[in-house]
Amino acid sequence: MNKMLIPVIALLILVLSACGSNGANDSGSTASNTDSSNASAAEEAAGTITYQSQSGPVEVPANPQRVIVLSSYAGDVMSLGVNLVGVDAWSKMNPRFQDKLKNVAEVTDENLERILELKPDLIIGLDNVKNVDKLKEIAPTVVYTYGKVDYLTQHLEIGKLLNKEKEAQAWIDDFKQRAAKAGEEIKAKIGADKTISVIETFDKQLYVFGDHWGRGTEILYQAMGLAMPAKVKEMTDKDGYYALSSEVLPDYMGDYVVFSKNADADNSFQNTDTYKNTNAVKNNHVIEVDAKEFYFNDALTLDFQLEQLTKGILGGE
Repeated sequence: MNKMLIPVIALLILVLSACGSNGANDSGSTASNTDSSNASAAEEAAGTITYQSQSGPVEVPANPQRVIVLSSYAGDVMSLGVNLVGVDAWSKMNPRFQDKLKNVAEVTDENLERILELKPDLIIGLDNVKNVDKLKEIAPTVVYTYGKVDYLTQHLEIGKLLNKEKEAQAWIDDFKQRAAKAGEEIKAKIGADKTISVIETFDKQLYVFGDHWGRGTEILYQAMGLAMPAKVKEMTDKDGYYALSSEVLPDYMGDYVVFSKNADADNSFQNTDTYKNTNAVKNNHVIEVDAKEFYFNDALTLDFQLEQLTKGILGGE
């Protein structure tokens, strides 16, 4: 997932170029860096910082007080202790967020009048939100492309945007240690060769997920290094998810299965012999979780997923 690695050859070229610079150039570079640092300090003192977004620099509050999240990142913002005044419907319906978002308005990218009433000082969303140009007239607006960077780098970017990079990096370092430790414990108990699948019912359709589509997939496959069934890997490689019929579900069921279950969806496939006769079901290796709590991969949700998945797998043996 990490596409940010600098090629070694390019790095060597930069080093050689630097070695060939004369003293005057070095002095000029130092002066330039100093000027840049002074400019950044002046900006922050004035109440703003410049965030380098994927579409270019954006001047944003150094200490945002009234943030609106239009998609995906409410949990990242809350985990960094920044106040929200508006969130998307998906965040609002998350049972884990209900108390925290009790007094936060539900908004959409089409209800500009409501967003204006909330007087945001920063708006965050995915790059498919509507009316971006009009949103920018209301407040500084930053959008992200889902999957452009890995899930931990995404949290770091939110941290940079909110002027809380150190706090974001501290959480990342801690999370990676906790997840790696849990992964080792799981592999030691169930066997490193055991496979695990993540399935979900949504809108009368059954889905299976790859390694970067929320629902705990980042934790299981990336952080813990657990194995994905070959068929799942093959069919989710392009889009990150794959829609399938219940008749072929056994081909996608691992030794363990995380079922991200929507209670209000059609889950009748669980009553079929096809499902009941899979090894995961017969061995009591299906971990059911609430889909509405498991959709995203923000920091708060990842903490919850890590806890639930570790207990579910280790406790189910």
